[in-house]
Amino acid sequence: MLRRYIIGLLMVVLLLITTTPSSAASSSYAVIDAETGRLLAGSNENVPLPIASLTKMWTALVAIENLDLKTPVTISQRAATSEGSSIYLTAGEETTLETLLYGLLLRSGNDAAAAIAEATGGSLEGFSKMMNDTALFYGLENTHFENPSGLHNEKHLASAYDTAQMLRIAMKNEKFEKIASTKYFKGTTGNGTLWENKHKLVRNNKFAIAGKTGYTKVAGRTLATYFEKDGKKVIVVTINEGNDWVVHSNFADYVFKHYTNEVIAKEGTYSVQSDINIKLTEPQHLLLTKKEVKKVKHILQLPRSKTKDSIGRWSFYIDDQPVKDAIVDVQWK
Repeated sequence: MLRRYIIGLLMVVLLLITTTPSSAASSSYAVIDAETGRLLAGSNENVPLPIASLTKMWTALVAIENLDLKTPVTISQRAATSEGSSIYLTAGEETTLETLLYGLLLRSGNDAAAAIAEATGGSLEGFSKMMNDTALFYGLENTHFENPSGLHNEKHLASAYDTAQMLRIAMKNEKFEKIASTKYFKGTTGNGTLWENKHKLVRNNKFAIAGKTGYTKVAGRTLATYFEKDGKKVIVVTINEGNDWVVHSNFADYVFKHYTNEVIAKEGTYSVQSDINIKLTEPQHLLLTKKEVKKVKHILQLPRSKTKDSIGRWSFYIDDQPVKDAIVDVQWK
C-alpha cells in the first residue's frame, strides 16, 4: 500500500514538473524602447513561441532589402492555393512586389507571402533560409523560420523580445514604414478591393503608427504595435493574449506617462585626457523613468595609439547593463 502511495505521489510530482513550465511559457510579452531596443517590461520575453502572422513583418523586410518594389511578380499555382488567410490571388496573374507587400502587411495574405517568397528566394524553402540568415545577421537569437507566412510548424518560433526587435529593425526602413503604417490601400490585383489594415489600433489610435496582427489555434492571438507620442517611441508585442488591443494601449499609456526622453550626453567636444578630446556629433537620448535617470553610467573606450582617423565608443549603462552606444571622433591634442 505504501509503495503504491509513493509511486502515485511521484507520478503527480512528475506531471507537475513536465506541465508547469510549458503552461507558464504559453504566453509572453515584451515592451521595448523603439530607439534603442532596450527592454522596458516583459514576461517570458526570451522564450521561443509560435508567433503566427507576426512572421510577415520579417518576410516584408527581407523582400524589401533584396528586391525593388516595382519588381513584377507572376503568381504561381502554389502561391494562389496557399492555406489560410488570402488576398485572393489567381494563378498566372501578374502584379508588383509593392502590391503584394500591402496585401501581406495590411490583409495578412498567405498567398501574398508565398508569392513574395518565390519572387525573392526562388522558393518558399529558399526564402525561409534567407529569413533565418537575416535574423542571424541582426542578432535575433531566439528566432527560427520555416515559412514566410507563420503557418504552424513546431520549429517555427520566435520570442516576444525578438519579435519586437523585428518591428524595430523593420521600421528603420522607410519603405517598410510607409506600407506598415498605411490604413487603407486600393489593391491592384485581379481581385483587388479597398484593403483595410487589420490592425485596429493603427486605424483608430492616433499614437499607434504601425504593427501587425496574427492568429493560429496553436499560437493564439499575437500582436505587434509601434507607438509614438511626443518623441517617445515604444513597441509592444504580445503572444497568446486574448485582450491584446487593451493590453497594448495600456502598456503604451504607461510608458508615455512614466518615462521621459532624457538627454544623457549633449552634442559637442569633450576633454577626456590632457592630450585627447572627443567629439559627439549628435545628442544622445534614452527613455528613462525618474529613478533610472540617476542610474545611468558612462564608459568611454578609446584607441590605445594615435592614428589619423581615430574613433572611440561611448557606452551608456543602467544597472550594469549596456543600453546604448555612440561613436565618437577622437582628436589628439
